[in-house]
Amino acid sequence: MVVTVVTPLRDLTPRQLPLEFDHTPSHTADDFLVGEGNALAHARVLAWPHWPDAVTLLIGPAASGKSHLARIFADRSHAEIVTPDTIKAVAEADGRGPLVIEDVDRDGYDEPSFFHLLNQAMRGNRTILLTARAEIGDWPLATDDVRSRVRRAPAFRLEASDDIELSHMFAKLFGDRQIKVDPKIIHYLVARMERSPEEVTALVESMDRLALARATAITRAIAAEALSLRDAERDSVGKQEWDPLQDE
Repeated sequence: MVVTVVTPLRDLTPRQLPLEFDHTPSHTADDFLVGEGNALAHARVLAWPHWPDAVTLLIGPAASGKSHLARIFADRSHAEIVTPDTIKAVAEADGRGPLVIEDVDRDGYDEPSFFHLLNQAMRGNRTILLTARAEIGDWPLATDDVRSRVRRAPAFRLEASDDIELSHMFAKLFGDRQIKVDPKIIHYLVARMERSPEEVTALVESMDRLALARATAITRAIAAEALSLRDAERDSVGKQEWDPLQDE
């Protein structure tokens, strides 16, 4: 939304002040975009409660749809969402209901409690959906017992594998913000962007900000500027991380 503010008499030119309001991404089952890179993970979630294994792991980069699938699973199964702050209490309660544990590779969950919940699942007492960005071998686990139990769970990987999926991601994220964008602009972006779900998210955020600041719709010029800004950001990060002594 844009509010027009008139300044005092010395400057009667209206200025556009972009005011940002929260937008709520839609995580319903109907809004999930199924493609080649996520079809197996999607089918696995929809197959609950007829899972042959008690624990399922979803692996994928940021913004690849793991949390969306976790929400679909939670809605279907009435699963409890476990956080680092609640995992001890959940493990000590010895319940039997389904659980969702997201970002198990990054959020610092109490490992003994995590181990206890995995054992509950493997005894047939509950089902658990896990999400992570990294492969299991890269998780910061202290014990091999936990790692071995996680390795028993079937892992389903999510990837944005083609132009159609990336285009669908753009369409959904713009839709979540109630922004209408010409499909030709999305085609322009997909043909020139770094190919990852994270990049789609970053570009949508950048274009939204640029359009708000200029009180205009998202145009091809704004898309080109957003791409240029992303390139500059990556170049800046690369220069900061480069150590010339490593190349000597």
